[in-house]
Amino acid sequence: MTALTATPETAAHAQPLRPVQALLVVDVQSAFVSGAEAVPEAARVLDRTRGLLARARTAGALVVHLQNDGAPGTVDAPHTPGWELHLPVAPGPREHVVRKTEDDGFADTGLGALLDAAGVTELAVCGVLSEMCVAATARTALALGHRVVLPHDAHATYDIPAAPDISDAVPAAMSSRAAEWALGDEVEIVPRAAAVPFVAPPLAPAPAPAAAGPGLSAAVPPPAPAR
Repeated sequence: MTALTATPETAAHAQPLRPVQALLVVDVQSAFVSGAEAVPEAARVLDRTRGLLARARTAGALVVHLQNDGAPGTVDAPHTPGWELHLPVAPGPREHVVRKTEDDGFADTGLGALLDAAGVTELAVCGVLSEMCVAATARTALALGHRVVLPHDAHATYDIPAAPDISDAVPAAMSSRAAEWALGDEVEIVPRAAAVPFVAPPLAPAPAPAAAGPGLSAAVPPPAPAR
């Protein structure tokens, strides 16, 4: 990593934003974006994610929904209401659900193989939580040589509570900002998700799997979330 002589945002604005070929939607599950335990900016993230999904689908880009399998007893434990994806998944060969057990969406999953099969080299990331699964997935994508675009208004997290003798409480917005800054000067941070353009990846889409495999599920719409 080199010293930051310009911010990632400055680099992103130096020229018109190039289209990306894929959208990674990270952990937009009911536990984190609905109800009393939702992240503070859940409504904004959902709105921006819907817009990203609509444009990605229209362009024929690859869409991958990451779905975290929490430990038993947690809010996102598999097959509990909080585990369900909150936004509908569009059936088809260019939209997939990848289940994971680690913060990093690439760890022990089929995500890397999906991107490679489609010839994806440029992607956008959105979702929750900023400093955990969003950052971990974006960091690995960068390490693998992908161009990564991170819309500032399309990811969020929780407030960090105060810790005695360590720090005061940290507002969620500050935590999210620090998380994107910590990704360094290779990530492209853009202020608004609406500015992210999409294009279809260069290779034919992989067929949807007939049945869920390790870390990979066919694109099946989840149940309609409770409002």
